[in-house]
Amino acid sequence: MIQKICSKKRILFITTKNLDYIRNVQEINLIQENASEYIVIGSHSKSYFRRLLWVYFRLLFMKVSCFELVWIGFAPQLIFPLFWKFKKKIIIVDFFISLYDTLCYDRRVIKSGSLIGKCLYALDKATLNRADYVICDTNAHGEYFIREFQVSPEKLFTLYLQADTSIFYPRLNERPQFLKNKYVILYFGSILPLQGVEIVLKAIDLLKTCEQLFFFFIGPLNDSLRKSRPMSENIQYIDWLSQEKLAHYISWSDLCLAGHFNKEVEKASRTIPGKAFIYQAMGKEMILGNNPANRELFARDEKVIFVEMGDEKALAKAILTRLTDKD
Repeated sequence: MIQKICSKKRILFITTKNLDYIRNVQEINLIQENASEYIVIGSHSKSYFRRLLWVYFRLLFMKVSCFELVWIGFAPQLIFPLFWKFKKKIIIVDFFISLYDTLCYDRRVIKSGSLIGKCLYALDKATLNRADYVICDTNAHGEYFIREFQVSPEKLFTLYLQADTSIFYPRLNERPQFLKNKYVILYFGSILPLQGVEIVLKAIDLLKTCEQLFFFFIGPLNDSLRKSRPMSENIQYIDWLSQEKLAHYISWSDLCLAGHFNKEVEKASRTIPGKAFIYQAMGKEMILGNNPANRELFARDEKVIFVEMGDEKALAKAILTRLTDKD
């Protein structure tokens, strides 16, 4: 349906996220396939502030009268002050995140009842109300927008994430010698609260003495987690890898941990972790949190295991069960 809305139209695509961000790439490709003409306003800068300044500068001084449709990607709330320029235009927003939900309930850096919390709620709602169409990443997230912000269901369209298959695809890379005869488990992430990193680390701690297993944990730990992380010859911690290098490590793995595993953050049950699409693209077996969002696209089979969220023992048991099945 969203392809039909875009068909043969002159489209202006705006994003404050870096242009090579996979969601931007996905949406620009969709526009490219369907629009008669299109222009992209965005930046490759690593600084969010610089990207935002560049987008505002371009929009303030460009004529938009020639466009029929304006598509605003990641965080359209940040562009809302310039929506006055888009009068009589069809507006599509990718509501990938709610600022209110993310900062008040996911990151928990702002109280929902505070003045700032109320302002974030108002900004989210105003952005959703002004848009003609709203893209969300899962049906479960869309249901939240309906419930929390009273969005009309007719406005909503689900566009699932995709992996970059130019980087992440099935491959056979020879393992290093230290991984020979090991069952390799991999987890990677940016260590956001909803991911449930603590659950992953506790599960690893329960299994750290199992000599048949080897764990790769890829992601930047904060000081508290770094001090309490389990240590063993069977665990390797890596702060960061390029996408290409990450693909090599995934190719060495037998089982990948996708999540989300945090049971306390409601958003964790409404979103499918981006890493799940990467593991799927590479043909890897994975463990997912048992929640409505994951169930939209995935079913239990030889490649997918569901575990209860917030339960490190259940996660550890699932890993051991998979190891036993392979023996």
